[in-house]
Parts: sequence; structure tokens; C-alpha cells
Amino acid sequence: MKEIKLPFVLRLALILVSILAIGYLAKIGKGVLAPLFFSFLMALLFLPFANFLERKAKFSRTISTFSSLLVMLTFLSGLIYFFTVQLGDFANDFPTLKSQVFTSFEQLQVWVSHNFHVNFTKQMSYINQALEKVLSSTALILGFTFSMFSSTMAFFVFSALFFIFLLNYRRILYGFIISVFHERHFYKVNDAILEIQKIIKIYISGLLIQILIVSILTSILLSILGVKYAILLGVLTGLLNVIPYVGVLIAGLMACLISFATGGNHTFFVLLGYIVIHIIDANIVLPLVVGSKVKINALFTFIGLLIGEELWGISGMFLSIPFLAILKIIFERIEGLEPWGKLLGEESKMNKIRRKYKITKKITLEEKE
Repeated sequence: MKEIKLPFVLRLALILVSILAIGYLAKIGKGVLAPLFFSFLMALLFLPFANFLERKAKFSRTISTFSSLLVMLTFLSGLIYFFTVQLGDFANDFPTLKSQVFTSFEQLQVWVSHNFHVNFTKQMSYINQALEKVLSSTALILGFTFSMFSSTMAFFVFSALFFIFLLNYRRILYGFIISVFHERHFYKVNDAILEIQKIIKIYISGLLIQILIVSILTSILLSILGVKYAILLGVLTGLLNVIPYVGVLIAGLMACLISFATGGNHTFFVLLGYIVIHIIDANIVLPLVVGSKVKINALFTFIGLLIGEELWGISGMFLSIPFLAILKIIFERIEGLEPWGKLLGEESKMNKIRRKYKITKKITLEEKE
């Protein structure tokens, strides 16, 4: 069969039209595709647990699937309950917090006027206008947060259903993917699927460990400094840290604002603590628990965040990073697409020595590839 070679301009046009069509379908299919992709990631994470129940405990496929679902829902329900209680307390304290913000800024204005001889009246007019906008938008954000939590119930319902179907019919899906390709490519396709599954599981579990470590470190820091809502801010920081660069900045600004509004004596130390935690996370935690195989460079991370937010909103920002990681893994294993995989990743360093951290005589942590 003769291969047809299209001109470069025509191939480029077809690629751009295909990207636009896929983007449009992703946009209009947000209600289905977002929970489907989330449940796909969760199914990959719980697949070893389901296989263990079937092989070792001799559970049926249905019972192992629903057991995995029960574990996942227990964790998610605990997380939702935690945020509901914490945000309820925050909403009750919001009027007091608002008055404390005004009081703290008035004291700051007096200090600036006294030391720098700046007109106090103009300060008051400018800063009060800015404060009114910030606090009114904060109230809107708080209301949006509650509405978002209520709307996510549908997201979790669809995710739970997709999770059941993906785990229960995983062998049918696997057989379909294998049968799509020619028989002579069976071993190559099978190895690629197993490798992708393995790396994605390591990546997702690594992200969960990273969230836990950052949440604990931030909660300890804020508790020592006496910042109100320390645990809430710590968990939020851990979750937002999944969004590289942007997430930790937003969490740090929130913590500094609450610290300043409730006293202000430790705001600088809160900012300094967030910088230290981010350095520890980027240089020690991330290489140890996630590794560099699925690390996306800053440029495409930022582009992915913007596209994810535009297509699927907040959930799209969280899901865009694992999606890019999956694309990178697939590109690196398909002939002809390897350059795209390298483009998404970090610059490779020749003969890079992996760092090791000796915890005890028998426990040593080594940086992942």
C-alpha cells in the first residue's frame, strides 16, 4: 500500500483543526469527561488493592470493586466533612475577621504616616477603597466556595459510578485496547500499557504523599506561630500545592492575610516559613516521592493550568498536571512522538547522580529517576 505524503501546511492545518475539535468536545463534555478522568486516575491507584482482594482474599470482582469504592468514598467523605466544618467556623468568624483587617490596616496607616510623613487622609481613602474591594471579593469567593462544594456532589456521584465501571470492566477495556492494534504489536502495546500503568500509579501515590507532607509541615508551622485556622490553611496548602507555582503562592497569600488580620506580629515569619517549605518540597520531597520521569517543565505546566481552568474550571487545574504527565509517558513510548515527550519534560542532565538521604542504619531514601 502506497503511503500518501501530505504537504506540511495541510498537515499543520489538520493538526490545528483536530486540536480545536478536541478542545471544543472537552469544553462541552466537562460534566462527563472531568469525573471520568478523575475516576480513571483513582481506578489506577486502587487497582493493586482490588487485585489483592481478588487474588489473596478470594473476593469476587464485584465485591473487590465495591470494597475499593468504600475506601475511596470514606477518604473523600472525611475530606469534605473536614472542609465543611472548618469553612463553617471561618464563615461564622468572617465579620470579626473583616473588622480585624480594617483595624490592622488602620494601625499600619498610622505607622506609615508617622515614619514616612505620608498624608494620612489620602492613605485612608486609597487603602479603604482597596480593602472594600478585596473583602467584598473575599465574601464572593467564600460564597462561591460553598456553591462549589454543593455542585461537586454531582461530580463525586459520577466519579463513583465511573470508578465502579472502570474497575469492574477493566479486563474488557484492556482487551479492547490490545485488539485495536495488530497482533504483531501485541507485546509492544502490552509492555507500554503496563509501564504507563506503573508510572502513573507511582506518580499519583507520590502526589498524595507530597500533599500529606506539605500539609503536615504547614500545619505545624502555622500552629507554632499561633495563626488561626492553622490546620485548615495547612490542608489547603497541601492540596493547592498540586498546582505548581500558582498553588503555593495563593495559599501563602491567604495565610499571610489571616495572620496580618489576627495580629500581624508573625506575618513575616509566615511568609518566610512558606518559602522554606516550598524549597524543601521542590528540592527534597518532590524528587523523592515523585521523581523526574513524569516531571513537566514550568512552561507547559503553566500552559496546562490555563487550558485546564478554561476547559474544566478548578477541577481542570488539578487534573491538567496528571493529564500532561500521562501525555508525556505516552509520547515517550510511541515512535515518532518522542520529541514531544522531551518537549514536555525537564532538561535532561547527563550522568546525574541521584541523591540519597540516610534516615537510619537500615532506612535510606533515594531520589527517583
